[in-house]
Amino acid sequence: MTSPSELLEVAKQAAAAGAKVLSGRDGNALDPSNKGAAGDWVTAFDLAAEDAVRRVITAARPGDTITGEEQGTTRPAEPTGYRWSIDPLDGTTNFIRNIVYYATSVAVADADGVWQAGVVNAPALGRVYYASRGQGAWLEERGTLTRLEGPVSGRTGQILATGFSYEPAVRSEQAAAFAALMDGFADVRRLGSAALDLCMVADGTHDAYGERGLNEHDFSAGALIAEEAGCWVRRPRLASPLDGGPSDDERLDAWTCAAGLELSGKFPL
Repeated sequence: MTSPSELLEVAKQAAAAGAKVLSGRDGNALDPSNKGAAGDWVTAFDLAAEDAVRRVITAARPGDTITGEEQGTTRPAEPTGYRWSIDPLDGTTNFIRNIVYYATSVAVADADGVWQAGVVNAPALGRVYYASRGQGAWLEERGTLTRLEGPVSGRTGQILATGFSYEPAVRSEQAAAFAALMDGFADVRRLGSAALDLCMVADGTHDAYGERGLNEHDFSAGALIAEEAGCWVRRPRLASPLDGGPSDDERLDAWTCAAGLELSGKFPL
């Protein structure tokens, strides 16, 4: 069995490799295309960053399974039971439009589907968020290391972060439920990166985050970071730990949420 700390070191190196690709952003070399629903973009940088992340993981852990947003799941002949979940560029639309909220997200779960380590590396922000199970959550920013402890309890003017689906029918349902979701919050933010939204609950920027319909790679690292920061977290369970997250039908109905403990009752079941 590998310790969470050992897995975290690999996750850090892998996320750094992906973030290095993103740091070379060239607006003339994006080569964007749409993956399906309007607004669900992929660029040459998504693909190159995933390749970079996979190379690091495969070199360090050749027996581990890897699930990536762009290349799906690859399994070795004799798997260890550990599986990596990669979002090489969370916030692709932001990246295309040169909005700074984007990141490489890397996380790893054991054979029971328990998340062991996760890193969200946001190169345009100069921030690296990370956590390993039982060891707390941390932020490295411009040479400073800070332990994350979640949002300030009961503060005035609480902010909810959320997002909206690319699927028109789901988005309409989300919009219809928005007023009830906002009850008790003073304002809302929509950054366009679920990984960073979860991390910003962990660092106390947001008081809560809730979104319906996320993919596993969207939440895998950020949810663990929020959890290790002491936040209440709800995320979809892995139907099959070695195969990835929920099915599309399950995903579209499932909520991923993080908040200070006193706000946990504000989200739909």
